[in-house]
Amino acid sequence: MGRAFEYRRAAKEKRWDKMSKVFPKLAKAITLAAKDGGSEPDTNAKLRTAILNAKAQNMPKDNIDAAIKRASSKEGNLSEITYEGKANFGVLIIMECMTDNPTRTIANLKSYFNKTQGASIVPNGSLEFMFNRKSVFECLKNEVENLKLSLEDLEFALIDYGLEELEEVEDKIIIRGDYNSFKLLNEGFESLKLPILKASLQRIATTPIELNDEQMELTEKLLDRIEDDDDVVALYTNIE
Repeated sequence: MGRAFEYRRAAKEKRWDKMSKVFPKLAKAITLAAKDGGSEPDTNAKLRTAILNAKAQNMPKDNIDAAIKRASSKEGNLSEITYEGKANFGVLIIMECMTDNPTRTIANLKSYFNKTQGASIVPNGSLEFMFNRKSVFECLKNEVENLKLSLEDLEFALIDYGLEELEEVEDKIIIRGDYNSFKLLNEGFESLKLPILKASLQRIATTPIELNDEQMELTEKLLDRIEDDDDVVALYTNIE
């Protein structure tokens, strides 16, 4: 997933009704994390991260608490499933889903692809090698400065925790590391007492492609349908 996709997604979020679109996805992540590792954030790093990401989107505490409680109910019977697809112009798509009904989810996804000429769902594993999995953390630059750390200091401090790349983007610092270093990097932030703005596991295309405006407009129609599905919690493409 190229940075241009992040920009496109940010622009799209301005059109979203966050209450109806973003919160259900965040709630699912919290519920699944609580189901897998217990309802106590202090002993469940995955849950801590899910709650952190929810708070970053201003999700109310009552919604967060309800999502945690849901883990012990029938509503908490969620599964993580990944689907893959291809579209026109060489576009590759990976969709990470959390669902209580995989049959419904794949049927919906197939319908989106069927509405797009030349697009199709492909067998899982077909595209995996075309993406690298990375741990990605965001923090605010002023939070780093409050700790009297330079960017070099921060980079040096987090190298032993798995940092591979540090990038300054406007008022934020983006930290990237290996997929398997997610827990370790999280511990690094905690050891520095540096607040995390957002944390995620992402798939980054090994060979990104560029689309012209017309191609992007056509492709966005499919991507928008996929993103709007409540079962889809993350969407990655090879678009630069």
